[in-house]
Amino acid sequence: MSANASNTAAATTGEVPVLVRTRDAEIIQDGPTSLITLLADTPGLTANLATFRKGSPGAPAHFHTRASEMFHVTEGTMRILLGEEIVTLETGDFLLVPPHTTHAFAPAPDTEAKMLVVFTPGMDRFDYYRLLERVHRGEADFAELRATSERFDNHYVDSPVWREAIAGE
Repeated sequence: MSANASNTAAATTGEVPVLVRTRDAEIIQDGPTSLITLLADTPGLTANLATFRKGSPGAPAHFHTRASEMFHVTEGTMRILLGEEIVTLETGDFLLVPPHTTHAFAPAPDTEAKMLVVFTPGMDRFDYYRLLERVHRGEADFAELRATSERFDNHYVDSPVWREAIAGE
């Protein structure tokens, strides 16, 4: 088994340590201004590194019913919808969002950012990110994305607070 195949098996079974080298990580382009580097997708957690260029819309308002989502900003500044409040995370800041909490995120205006995103427990989420890339390429549509809400525990909602926060950008 090749090193890449070994890493893939480790990243999906959760039975052995997971080591992902930057050069071997799968990178998904989920929009014209954002990338998702897939790191680990185990029963215990799902992890990715999200990279946002200036003007990236980030992720729309949504919630999870089965997983907590953790954010650690590694570079730049992020705006996060947390329930009905907008919070700003700077480099080094950490946020844990429990299940059923509406949240959204995007880089602060006129900034770029990188953020480690971790879900626990894991939920075979890499296919969700690949679907986002297919939507970006025009190979799938939002109806297909919405149809996966239960499978990937990603439930989109409308948030007037978030809409107002990102209006005019």
